[in-house]
Amino acid sequence: MSLKLRITDDMKAAMRARETARLGAIRLLLAAMKQKEVDERVELSDADVLSIIEKMMKQRRESVAQYASAARQDLVDAEKFEMDVLAAYLPQQMGDAGIAAAIDAALAECGAASVKDMGKVMALLKPRLAGRADMAKVSGLVKSRLSA
Repeated sequence: MSLKLRITDDMKAAMRARETARLGAIRLLLAAMKQKEVDERVELSDADVLSIIEKMMKQRRESVAQYASAARQDLVDAEKFEMDVLAAYLPQQMGDAGIAAAIDAALAECGAASVKDMGKVMALLKPRLAGRADMAKVSGLVKSRLSA
C-alpha cells in the first residue's frame, strides 16, 4: 500500500471515529500533498510524501520552540500532537550508530577532507537517510567530523 493511500485511509478512519484533532492533522498533510501535486502537475511518490512530512515536522519543531518561549503551553501541546500524527508515517528512525556508519561510508566514498567538502558528503547522505534521520542533526555531525 502506498503512503498516500495509507494517509487517505487513516483520514477516513479518523472521520468514522470522530477524532477531530487527528483528522485535522491528517487533513493538513493531505492538503500539503495536494498542493504539491497541483503546483508541479505530478503524481507524488512515497519519497515525495516523505519530504513533505519532513518539512511539516520541521515547521512544527520551530513552532514548538516559539510557543514555548512565549509560554503558550496549549499551542505547544497542539503542535506536539500534530508531530506525533505525522511521525507515524515516517519510516523507523536510525540510531546514532547507524547515522555514524552512514557518515563514515559517505566520507570514505567521496574522500572528503575539510569543511569545504561538506556539500559533497551531504549530497550523498540525503537520499540514503531521507526520512530516517533528522538532516539538521546529520549536518552537524558531518561538520564536526570534517572540522576535527
